[in-house]
Amino acid sequence: MADLPVLDPEEQRVLGSLLEKQRTVPDSYPLSLNALRTACNQSSSRDPVVSYDEQTVEQVGRRLKDRGLLRIVWAATGRRTLKYHQALDEVVDLADDERALLTVLLLRGPQAPGELRTRTERMHTFADREETEQALVRMAERGLVRELPRRGGERDNRWIHLLGAEAAPEPPAPAVDILAEGGAARDERVRAAYDAVAATYSETLFNELTGLPFESWLLDRVAAYADGGPVVEVGCGPGHVTAYLAEAGADATGIDLSPAMVDEARRRYPDGSYEVGDLRRLMRPTSAPGWSAVLAWYSLIHLAASELAPAVEALSRPLDRGGWLVLALHAGSEVRHVDAWFDHEVDLDFMLHEPADVVALVRAAGLVDVEWYRRGPVEHRDETTDRLYVVARKPS
Repeated sequence: MADLPVLDPEEQRVLGSLLEKQRTVPDSYPLSLNALRTACNQSSSRDPVVSYDEQTVEQVGRRLKDRGLLRIVWAATGRRTLKYHQALDEVVDLADDERALLTVLLLRGPQAPGELRTRTERMHTFADREETEQALVRMAERGLVRELPRRGGERDNRWIHLLGAEAAPEPPAPAVDILAEGGAARDERVRAAYDAVAATYSETLFNELTGLPFESWLLDRVAAYADGGPVVEVGCGPGHVTAYLAEAGADATGIDLSPAMVDEARRRYPDGSYEVGDLRRLMRPTSAPGWSAVLAWYSLIHLAASELAPAVEALSRPLDRGGWLVLALHAGSEVRHVDAWFDHEVDLDFMLHEPADVVALVRAAGLVDVEWYRRGPVEHRDETTDRLYVVARKPS
């Protein structure tokens, strides 16, 4: 397709927002300047999240109007308010499925077919992944999108649109050594980050399990396996998972590296048992020869790959005979650094670990009856990673 418009990132966000809202909230479309600004800046279904002011959105709108990609019209009813209406789909002839895919690519950048199928549901329903891929191939033949080479740790190739800045090839991600300053310095950054976000983290996630049926099922299994024996969650954060286990009948204890997180857990669950501690120095319970279950529920996600083996061994060692180890992690092979988290400045690295590597380490620690699960991101939670769950038993 010749003469495709070339859009800068701000133009992509404005047109993508208008395309989306035209389909998802037709009663309030076209959008006022304030509504368009809100649509551009919303924190869900956007990557990256931006913070445009009205002047920026107005300037972008006028640029697009001058290029014939947007019209500024008067409201048809009510107060005489200027409204913004996209004309991209008039310049670039799009079928309904193509329009939905292009909208999500404009708003969220490169994505895999499975992600695109899920994220376009409110605009167009694809029967399955194959139908999504067929539409992408058709768009590629028209020069609208392109498939990117698969990166290490990814299951699927991702697709990008060819209307602007996202069309540039992505440079390879630089190798990140999270232990460059030593393990102690990394631990202090982790502790400081979780101390800073403890209150907001607790308020945001205390009831998250109500929307996670698989995780609830798995935790119910753990409580049943323990059969009243002592269970410990290492890296318990604000204590909601430990409290869930206790409510399910387990004799549950939580430990965490962050004193502020432990304070939140004690405040929210005063009848529970929560202590400051390091998962790599886990001791046996005082009430039994070993733990009936040890959970590392997203508590290994700041450890380098080289640290996983000793960590798994440290968690397996104090298990009672027949006791269970349960791990929850982000699946993949990259490091994700964040400077801001729950509206606080932090310096934190999240490690993604390959399922096969984690399972191999669990087996190497001498555990048996190993089973593992990998699930995709939950859309309504704005998750961006696959999740890995590993369950294994210490021989009797």
